[in-house]
Amino acid sequence: MATSEEVVAAAPEAAALEAGLKHKLERKWTFWCDNQSKPKQGAAWGTSLRKVYTFDTVEEFWCLYDQVFKPSKLQINADFHLFKTGIEPKWEDPECANGGKWSVTSNSGRKANLDNMWLETMMALIGEQFEDAEDICGVVASVRQWQDKLSLWTKTAANEAAQMSIGRKWKEIIDVNDKITYNFHDDSRTKGAPKGRYAV
Repeated sequence: MATSEEVVAAAPEAAALEAGLKHKLERKWTFWCDNQSKPKQGAAWGTSLRKVYTFDTVEEFWCLYDQVFKPSKLQINADFHLFKTGIEPKWEDPECANGGKWSVTSNSGRKANLDNMWLETMMALIGEQFEDAEDICGVVASVRQWQDKLSLWTKTAANEAAQMSIGRKWKEIIDVNDKITYNFHDDSRTKGAPKGRYAV
């Protein structure tokens, strides 16, 4: 049962929705999906990557998130991406080419934890909560058999000050106590496990 204060507080928002008014975001964002659970033999990486929807309002975001975009709904070896419109979630994209990513892993048995970190990260991105927001490309949720991963992609890996600021803020947003590391995309292109360049 809602209190009268809650009803009064919710009324303007309900009226805005009824009137068809939308709450515009600072920029457009695009959801992407990549399902590698059944790769075609010899297919190049990225052939299963699909642009799903571009949005620029709070209402569109919530509708999409509530209906579709929860990592717990993904098959194993599938990824959800939320990137700034105009940036493809690929190392080869000019905006990502000199960048890297902060990553955090989650036990695959704890899908609710992955969903929560994904949601908190997306809300911080679309709500422009990062001081170095211009350096952020997007976020990727990867569902795997043993361990799920969330990665926050950035543009300029060599800018240590910006990366450390982003990493500290992200760690606070997703409420993680364990150390998280930052890898350059260039390091990930070589064989073997990439080494973390920064850590918070």
